[in-house]
Amino acid sequence: MKIEQQHGLSFDELDELVRPAPEIVEFEKVALKMVSRRGFLGGGASIGASAFVIGSTTLAAGNALAAGTGHSESRLAFNMVKANALDTITVPEGYKWEVVASWGDPLFSNAPAFNAATGGSGASQELAFGDHNDGMAFFTRNGKQVMAINNEYTNENTLHPDRADGMPTTADDVRKNKAAHGVSIIEVDQRGGKWGIVQDSPFNRRITADTEMDITGPARGHKWMQTSDDPKGLVAKGTWNNCGNGQTPWGTYLTCEENFNGYFTASDKHYVMPDAFKRYGLSTEGRYNWAMADSRFDLVKEPNEPNRFGYVVEIDPMDPTSRPKKRTALGRFKHENAELTIASNGHVVVYLGDDERGEFLYRFVSKHKYLAGGNNRDLLEEGTLYVAKFHDNNRGEWLALTPKTTGMTESEIAIHTRMAASKVGATTMDRPEWVAAHPHKAEVYCALTNNKNRGVKPNAGGDSTPASGPNPRVKNNFGQIVRWMPMSGDHTHIEFKWDLFVLAGNPAVYDDAYAGSSNVNQDNMFNSPDGLRFDSKGLLWIQTDGNYSNEKEFKGQGNNQMLVGDPETGEIRRFLVGPKECEITGATWNADRTTMFIGVQHPGEKGDSHWPDGGMSVPRSSVVAISRNDGAVIG
Repeated sequence: MKIEQQHGLSFDELDELVRPAPEIVEFEKVALKMVSRRGFLGGGASIGASAFVIGSTTLAAGNALAAGTGHSESRLAFNMVKANALDTITVPEGYKWEVVASWGDPLFSNAPAFNAATGGSGASQELAFGDHNDGMAFFTRNGKQVMAINNEYTNENTLHPDRADGMPTTADDVRKNKAAHGVSIIEVDQRGGKWGIVQDSPFNRRITADTEMDITGPARGHKWMQTSDDPKGLVAKGTWNNCGNGQTPWGTYLTCEENFNGYFTASDKHYVMPDAFKRYGLSTEGRYNWAMADSRFDLVKEPNEPNRFGYVVEIDPMDPTSRPKKRTALGRFKHENAELTIASNGHVVVYLGDDERGEFLYRFVSKHKYLAGGNNRDLLEEGTLYVAKFHDNNRGEWLALTPKTTGMTESEIAIHTRMAASKVGATTMDRPEWVAAHPHKAEVYCALTNNKNRGVKPNAGGDSTPASGPNPRVKNNFGQIVRWMPMSGDHTHIEFKWDLFVLAGNPAVYDDAYAGSSNVNQDNMFNSPDGLRFDSKGLLWIQTDGNYSNEKEFKGQGNNQMLVGDPETGEIRRFLVGPKECEITGATWNADRTTMFIGVQHPGEKGDSHWPDGGMSVPRSSVVAISRNDGAVIG
């Protein structure tokens, strides 16, 4: 189908145009009546009441804490900030923030300064901090402080301000656009009390859509990975739409390729889209125009190129000469983040979400064990991929994706992971975003950001999406956070117990299930939980990427924000509110945890922001440092 003005759409909106949802159906009408707040929270149609038990207290207790009663027992040592729609960052009293790096900041002294009038050139962007920063991690070695930071996608209207509709029209436009994607690796330091980029550091480098990287794991060399430029299917060129991330105990960075599908087009209007590509949301007219200068983005000329993207990429940020590695053993889908933990038996476990409506939640278990101080560089090369099956009785299991269970080869499972998961009957989820593992016990959380198609239509593979289990609400516009506890405290165990930590909602507008769970009230309410990170104290930091209209069902929720939740009590407080039209995403800490770093992505994505520079300046995605005024530990 023809997609008009697709360049102005988000990737989520592009997917909706490729697979439009029907109008409200009879099932939805029935289900909406069934899922009342009273029936839902009391163990009604969709889920048992046990799903709402949090730690040793109930959500009612968590609600009391969030409302301010029981304050002396709270571990959240700050005064909650109010929701707002200001074009700035708001943090609690006693805290401060500063910008560390913004899109276009030069990494080297020979690079030109940021040029807002033109957005720079291909050459300048290759030497500068990328656009739309997302996941990030902090590394320290021999006194050097290095950050690896994802650059997910771009704001075309600011990257190409002198082009009609912001679309690339020249080969250099495409070069610049590709260079704004990928990963920025920068050395940072505090000088004069302020964080910033150390220009000309040997660690500074850009990994972009043109960087060569090794293909590893089951998909390496497979016929579906072979292209004109790489007939053996061994070396992929580039990474893009890098969303969330992970970090390994052996010192590497995991960057996750999410909406890779939106970059491919077809030069032949009669091109017939393969079913496998349809499952991953490819269309003949993508969001960008890269094929005009690079034929590998033309599905007609390079039909296998899309199979080389949608993976987790492992990078050594402390070795500027190292080549990134695509870890195909972790599966191919729209990766959000890669949460890595070491199980009690020594195996590496990586939890992975596929961020699309009705897709799945995965787990990778390494074949070999982690050896502290040993050579662990290829632990993500081999292992078994599993997909989650949730039951309504608050139990669940991990279903192995193997040739025996799927009828597919290991290579086919690695490349067509979504199809493999459908074959074994996994649970369709409400857009699994970031996964976070508790640092002190075997307990894992996943943000299910929203799903307006829940109970309305199946996913792209035809799998049904009933409102049940951890996805209890039809037409879910608010999202929730699911939590599971592996049996015997073993992350490699097949079975687990689960519950819901929180259901986001708006109790100022609704008095049913869409008001949210009991630990959500009119003071701390939010929608669309996305980023999740645990700090060293076991507190859960929650970042949102949702509706910031502040109108109708979202009235009173303001801009996107960052909150903190206590898993032991259910208490949730808002810690930060971002500027207009942004997403809050990515979180990491320096070595002594006196500074927390977060990302502000796409401020002013619809034209209504001038953050961070103010006035009439161009809005720029940026990394922000947050600290306490007294210099004490934060997180």
